[in-house]
Amino acid sequence: MADTIVSGMAGRYATALFELATEAGAVDSVKADLDQLSVMIAESADLARLVKSPVFSAEEQLKAISAVLDRAGISGLSGNFVKLVAQNRRLFALPRMIVDYAAIVAAHRGETTAQVTVATPMSDAHLAALKETLAEKTGKDVNLDVTVDPSILGGLIVKLGSRMVDASLKTKLNSIRHAMKEVR
Repeated sequence: MADTIVSGMAGRYATALFELATEAGAVDSVKADLDQLSVMIAESADLARLVKSPVFSAEEQLKAISAVLDRAGISGLSGNFVKLVAQNRRLFALPRMIVDYAAIVAAHRGETTAQVTVATPMSDAHLAALKETLAEKTGKDVNLDVTVDPSILGGLIVKLGSRMVDASLKTKLNSIRHAMKEVR
């Protein structure tokens, strides 16, 4: 966990949750619950508003998030954690806490995540080859977070930790355009 950098209030909550989950042997189940909750927040504008809005009191947030957790079947350590976050008026930071928790779990497992941007969806064979190449370079199991962005025209952009490789057609064309301007 030493090579994972989580900071701030959300990082402290995520670290505390990871330590509790480790003691309880529930790291994976907590991660699954938090991933499910993250998807729910992303898909529901009302839930996102509840989480982010300071207009709701702690009691209103706790009552509403408890109902959401019950309906989703999220209980135990995960449910209690989210309820505690609501009681402490920190629900606005829950999405960051979920991201930080996932980063801590990945570091604990010796995994890392690469953000990959492509112009068109990649085939499974290309994804597997990229994953294998990145794993060889880092010595870690690499998960890919793939985003499709047609504006890069072609090629790909890979961000892994503090390193970035931009092999997009858009960047290459801009380099050529810049070089042509210098020649004049």
